[in-house]
Amino acid sequence: MSLDRCRVMAIVNLTPDSFFDGGRFNAFDSFVQRVEQQIEQGADILDLGAASSKPGAEVVAVEEEWSRLEKPLRWLRQHHPHMPISIDTWRAEVAQRALAEGAHMINDISAAQLDPDLLQVVAKAQVPYVLMHMQGTPATMQQAPHYQNVVEEQLLWFAEKVALLKSLGLNDLLIDPGWGFGKTVEHNYQMLHSLERYHQFRLPLLVGVSRKSMICKVLQVNPEAALNGTSVLHTLALLKGAQLLRVHDVREARQAIALVETYLAAGNGTV
Repeated sequence: MSLDRCRVMAIVNLTPDSFFDGGRFNAFDSFVQRVEQQIEQGADILDLGAASSKPGAEVVAVEEEWSRLEKPLRWLRQHHPHMPISIDTWRAEVAQRALAEGAHMINDISAAQLDPDLLQVVAKAQVPYVLMHMQGTPATMQQAPHYQNVVEEQLLWFAEKVALLKSLGLNDLLIDPGWGFGKTVEHNYQMLHSLERYHQFRLPLLVGVSRKSMICKVLQVNPEAALNGTSVLHTLALLKGAQLLRVHDVREARQAIALVETYLAAGNGTV
């Protein structure tokens, strides 16, 4: 997939407890209706997650995570064989099973810190891997996030991790600064403000801010009312070169991309 323009990764939550739409789509009929809608609206990738990573989320067993994932994944491979499928998991065993069923990439919130065997699974399969920064674990990450300088520390961390992953044979990498994963609201906006600096690694940059608390806390709204704020942050991220937006709302993300592309083209005299 070319990333010469920004693409849309649609969030498909198969959990009962995700922060925004947990429980809405884990019934199979609801899942089918949801993904058909996302595909119709222009999703480039579907990101299936079967274990919640919201702050304080409980860890589910491997078999529980896989049982939530197996049937939807098989249905997608049968009914939409050309749709790229990402698996949002930090577990090597779940990743291995999903890749064997035809998934195309792994989106790991933990950078293999929760299950180091995951890197070998991805390296052997030679599939794309999203390297995300997280301070702590989902159970602890929002208790007391701390940095001397969040951007500088992340850039150093990514430099070390990217070098390690490439030494293991993982070359098809994307990076995600991990908004909300062990960061305060201030940290999140510092990362967004300096987003262009993350391009120094010459790797695609994934932005996942959809309906998150960095919007809700500033605007004093709940996630259901955070779509407008999400579109604003997507616009800022696009202006700073985001190449993949991970979103709940595909149509609105597509609209933001179209408007920003038109705006940038006008500046280049190509409209």
